[in-house]
Order: sequence, then structure tokens, then C-alpha cells
Amino acid sequence: MTEQRFFATAPKNMESLLADELRGLGLQDVAETRAGAGFSGTLEAAYRVCLWSRVANRILLRIAHFPADSPDALYQAVRAIPWEDHIGLQQRFAVDFSTSGSSITHSHFGALKVKDALVDRFREREGARPSVDTENPDLRINVYLLRDVATVSIDLSGDSLHRRGYRKEGAAAPLKENLAAAILLRAGWPALAAEGMALLDPMCGSGTLPVEAALIAGDCAPGLARTHWGFSGWKQHDGKAWNALLEEARERRVEGLKHLPAIRGYDQDPRVVRIGIANAERAGLHGLVHFEKKEIKDCLPVAADGTGLVVTNPPYGERMGAETGLPGLYASLGQVLKTRFSGWKAAVFTGNPELGKRLGLRAHHIHTLYNGRIECKLLHLSITPEWFVEDRSFPRPLPADERSEGAAMFANRLRKNLKHLSRWLKREGVHCYRLYDADLPEYALAIDIYDGERRWVHAQEYEAPRTIDKRKARLRLREALGVLLDELEIPEAQLFFKVRRPQKGREQYQAMAASGRYQQVVEGNNRFLVNLKDYLDTGLFLDQRITRELIASLAGGQHFLNLFAYTGTATVFAASGGALSTTTVDMSNNYLDWARRNMELNGYTWAGHRFIRTDCLSWLQANTEHRRYGLIFLDPPSFSSSKRMEGTFDVQRDHVDLIRKTLGLLEPGGTLIFSNNLRSFKLERERLSDWEIQDISRQTLPPDFKRNPKIHRCWRISYKQG
Repeated sequence: MTEQRFFATAPKNMESLLADELRGLGLQDVAETRAGAGFSGTLEAAYRVCLWSRVANRILLRIAHFPADSPDALYQAVRAIPWEDHIGLQQRFAVDFSTSGSSITHSHFGALKVKDALVDRFREREGARPSVDTENPDLRINVYLLRDVATVSIDLSGDSLHRRGYRKEGAAAPLKENLAAAILLRAGWPALAAEGMALLDPMCGSGTLPVEAALIAGDCAPGLARTHWGFSGWKQHDGKAWNALLEEARERRVEGLKHLPAIRGYDQDPRVVRIGIANAERAGLHGLVHFEKKEIKDCLPVAADGTGLVVTNPPYGERMGAETGLPGLYASLGQVLKTRFSGWKAAVFTGNPELGKRLGLRAHHIHTLYNGRIECKLLHLSITPEWFVEDRSFPRPLPADERSEGAAMFANRLRKNLKHLSRWLKREGVHCYRLYDADLPEYALAIDIYDGERRWVHAQEYEAPRTIDKRKARLRLREALGVLLDELEIPEAQLFFKVRRPQKGREQYQAMAASGRYQQVVEGNNRFLVNLKDYLDTGLFLDQRITRELIASLAGGQHFLNLFAYTGTATVFAASGGALSTTTVDMSNNYLDWARRNMELNGYTWAGHRFIRTDCLSWLQANTEHRRYGLIFLDPPSFSSSKRMEGTFDVQRDHVDLIRKTLGLLEPGGTLIFSNNLRSFKLERERLSDWEIQDISRQTLPPDFKRNPKIHRCWRISYKQG
């Protein structure tokens, strides 16, 4: 076979990987350039690249190279190419055209000129012409115009080589197969697999990384499962050479899969786990790659005495949205790696380097790759103590002998507050309460106690102003955490710490981690599940304790509606107070599920308790049910701009309209309890003058929140008498 010149295209920053791969396949004159690498070889060599390249997008055979500084020059040169040597009259073709720094600036116009030139040549010579088919052509022609010089090529790959043929559907944001392969190659997986080491992806999604890892480790040609190639309809296709390469690849695959190391993919979403299993089966890896539904916190090494590679592509906000609690997710991943995967290597691919810092592991090397247009970092980690970094999301509590006099003042204030509240706590049977709320400015914390089978402490630091020295603030925080452990006599595992920054709308409800740990607590005669780790708020607003008691006292014999219901605690109290039925409305599946669990925990499981997942504002606007409720609890966020609702909601701006629409669902003689926690909120009474309005903010303020009277505002609204 004669030597020809080819060009393999690749995504940005994968060119050097591609060049190394081409050399590994025995190619000569490999020249790495922007967007790919050129090489020389026979047609059989190019076929081998099509079949075996894990990172290339396309393989182009150059057939012409000429100056084209005008549309006519392009047309004439393309028309002079002997297209009859490449395509027949009954075949279909497509033209891909790109241009840079040239007089022809519009790619579609350039593609039309190329198409016209080819068609006119056939008409002139044959009296007929091939057809254009941009979706499934027999021949795909590639033209690249750079600084008025055109390169015309036959696309031997046809469709992009990243499409291996095994993936029919992906998760919400799947990796392309060649990007997954690049991640694995950069992570040194081929050498690790050759040593028999294991691979684990704890957030595998649709399984692209585990499948590509198996293809690499099993010496499987990535193109073996493809059914269509760009050269299949090309007149000069060498079927004999191609079939020989296929036979060789099949033999290597059979032998290679005999020595496959342990490869596993875990994900908490059972739907994507099923997709991963199906993808592996289509890749011919049934029973060879293990997929399983598993939370990050439950991940363990594949073998207790072995090491290997943890490789994963956790979400980073660009496509998945910011509502998934990403900082805590990364912190949880880092904690699992440090505590369970000692001696392993890890490669974490993220489009948000700031999130990568939450892993608590210092990267010894970083590669830049692109997921589409998103610049991403591949963090290479050695899971050994010398690479561990302190997780600054939970500072190390300071021992007693290292604390200042200020820490003693803080300890005294805790003891004083506990003594002051103790009689009330015992008399009212309160188990969950606020012990401290920035009483001393130097120790700006809100500290809540959750007493159950154990004492759990939830400490939130109010974010310090920028004028405060960060080191001093950090030291005082560490002192405070140490004091809390000593004074409340709890181990560190029962102390949960967060930083409370100014929030908008329901940001305070968004997940921070993914532990899935819930504690059961008691309020009144009801039991609730709280989550002290995963969310800024825990699922039980302690300042609304008296409000919930009021709801229970008013609910007897009434149909109850809970709007912006969060975890349904008010619904539980309404049910315990004898409500005839309850309707719980919230936009979040997570919180509605939490509300159901709270109701089930207290035995309220009958069909009269409805849970509706929708935007409360849209639901009120539609109001298609025409139901009426004797008691309604309305506790909207201060601000909301969720992607699942139209426009924005501002409680100060929109509260009158919201209240009026809600009152439209109230039975005559019924009661609306309206509450919010915007400290500057002012109720526009004059616009609601046709209703009886009673400010019950003070009456609903519990003793443990007296120091902070603006923690919430609350009104009782009903029909005017007479």
C-alpha cells in the first residue's frame, strides 16, 4: 500500500495524548498540532487508528491542498478533484466546512460552494449527480480553510469516534467516551490495570468511566462495536485489510478480557445504575463490570488488602444546577477517600476547582481538559496522610490548655444560659432548643441542642464581616467548638458545624452534603426526623415551636392546608390536633418525601393526607380544585427564583397578592396563619383592611429565642366579624 497523509482530530488539550497514542499504534511522522495530530501511513494504518484510537474524534484522509482566496477559487479547485474516484452517482454525501482567518468567513456558504462544485463536475461528466444527505451520508467530505488555503479530506470515521456504539442514553450530564478515556489515560490506568489493580467510580452515572476502563484494561478496540464507518461507502475502501484488522481485534479482546481486574461503578440513583448496566452489556462486558446502587458514604475498597484507582466525575454545577449541595458532596467524597482508601490513587474530574478544594486532599498534579466548552481540571491525588489538607469547613476544636480568657467567658455564658432555660425545658418537655445566639460578639455562633437518645449539637457560625481578621476569627471559632465539647460533654461526632451566610429564598434548604444521616427527635407528642449535617437548616425550625402548637389547637375538625411546607412539621401538628384532612404543598421532592416520613413516623398514613409537589405560587394562581380549608399555614421564603417557577418571588413586594390568593381558599370562619422570617418585613395592613389581622409575633416567640425578637414575624388572619 502507498503512504498517504492523514489527520486525526481531537478535543482541545487532548492533542498530546492523541500524538502519544498514534506513536503507540506504530504511526510515522506524527506531528501534534492544534485540534489534533497529523501522521503518515498506509490506508491500513489509518483503519487501525479508526478502530483503536480512544481519544480521537475523526480520521481524515487528505486528498487535495490548494489556495482559495475567493469563492470562485474554491469552487474551481474543488471541481477539479476527481470525485468519481471516491463516490458513485447513486450514493449520498455531506460536506463539513470550517474556516479561520480567510476571505470566506461563513462556513455554510463555503459548504454550499463545495457541494456545487462536486455536483457540477458529475453533471458535466455523467449527466446526473449524487444526492446530499447530511444525516447518513455514504461519504463525508471535510474542508478546512485556514488563511485562504484549503485542505480537502475524506472523513474515514464518518460519525465521531467517541460514539463507540454501546451508549444509547446517558445520565443528566454524561461524559463523552473519548473524554472518559483521556481521563483514564492521564490517570495512568493502563499501567495500574496491567498490575491487576482495581478501579472504582463512586459516582458513575451512566457508567462511561467504568466501561472505558474495562475496554482499556481488556485490550478491547473501542471501535469494535460500531456498525457504520465513513469509509464503508467510499469507492477506495479496502475491505480485505479492514476485515483482517477486525479479526485481530476480536482475538485480542477475547484474550484481554480473561485478565480484567475488578472494575466497579456505584451511584445513588437506581435509574442511572440500570443505564450503566445496559451500556456495559452493549459493550460486551456483561458480568465483567459491576454496577450497584450505593451512597458515597457506603463506598468501600473493592478488596480489603488491595489498592487501585478511584476515578470519578462528580457534578460541578454547570449542567446539574447549583441546588445539589456540591460543597458538601465533595467534602463527603474526600472524607470517604481519606478514611477508607488509604494507599489508593484517585483522579477527580471537575469543572469547579473551588469545589475540588473541599476534598481535603492536595493534588500532586493537575491536567486541564474540556468537557464541551467547559474548562475542567483533572485532580491527581495520592491518598496518603502527607497529602491530606485540613477540612476548613469543620475547624479542629482547640484543647483547653490552648484557649484564651475569652473562651472562659464563652463557657460561663453557656452554663448561665443552660441554667436559665432548665426549668422551662423540664416544665414544657422541650428537647430541642436554642442555647446560645451570638450572645458574645466575639463568638458569633447560633447553637441548638437536639436531645434524644444522645445529645446532638448543631453550631452555626455567622459569617464574619470582611473587616474582621480571619485568623483571629478562626482561632475564636476553634475555641468555641472546644468549649462546646467540654461543657456539653459530647464527643466530636455529635457536634455539627456550619457557616451561616446570608441566604436568598430556599437556599437555606439546599443540600450541603450527602450523608443521609437522620436523627429522631421529639417535640410535644410528635416525633420528627432531623438532618444535622446535610442542610443549613435541619428540618425543624425551633423558633416556630409555639406556632406549631397553635396550629394543633386550631386544627380540630378542620381541613388543613400547609403551603411552602418544607418538611411538613406543621402538617404533623395539624394531624395530631385532629384535622379532618391535610394538604401539604412544596416544590421539592426531597422535602415532600421528608414530610411523608414525618407523618408516617407519627402514624398518619391514611389517604386523607395529600402531598402535592408543585410551585405554590402557580398552584394558587391556577386554583382548579375549588377546595376550601378551615386552617391554612402560609410560611413563604423571603425570596425565591427557582428554575421550576416563573419569574421571582419577593415576600415584601408580593405578600399582599399571595395572602389574598391564599385567603380565597379559606372557609368562612377559618383562620390563616401567615409567617415569614424577613427581619425588615412590614405587613401592608391597609391593603388587607377587609380582613381581621392580629399580630401574634410576640406570642409565638419561644423563651429560647427572646434574645432575638425578629427571628420571625407571624399574623393570624380571619374574616371580619359582621
